[in-house]
Amino acid sequence: MQSLRAGARAYLLKEAAGAELLDAMRAVLLGRRYVSRAIAGLLGDEAAAAARGRSPIERLSPREREILQHVVDGKSSVEIGRLLALSPKTVETYRGRIAQKLGVHDVPGLVRFALQHGMTNLA
Repeated sequence: MQSLRAGARAYLLKEAAGAELLDAMRAVLLGRRYVSRAIAGLLGDEAAAAARGRSPIERLSPREREILQHVVDGKSSVEIGRLLALSPKTVETYRGRIAQKLGVHDVPGLVRFALQHGMTNLA
């Protein structure tokens, strides 16, 4: 997973057969990622999403993405609630779901995640 997070487009075991190497090369040429079938199941959902070239952001609903963007912009749950006509408790519930889905449980981590996934920039 560390290799994939660092930008590797494919990950194969040394023992991978020629056909699997060709499959990996095709996937990368098509702009997708590839994880060796022998280990994909062991790495869990995050690796499977990475192997399909899916961003973790795709796990979020549109409302969760909207709330994440406001969190990253430095808004409190009360401020977000006012903007979106939600109670602060509902915003906190969304924040909890976002944290669970992304595996990031603090605001600095969410900001780092957003930067890494192109949701925001340092400007």
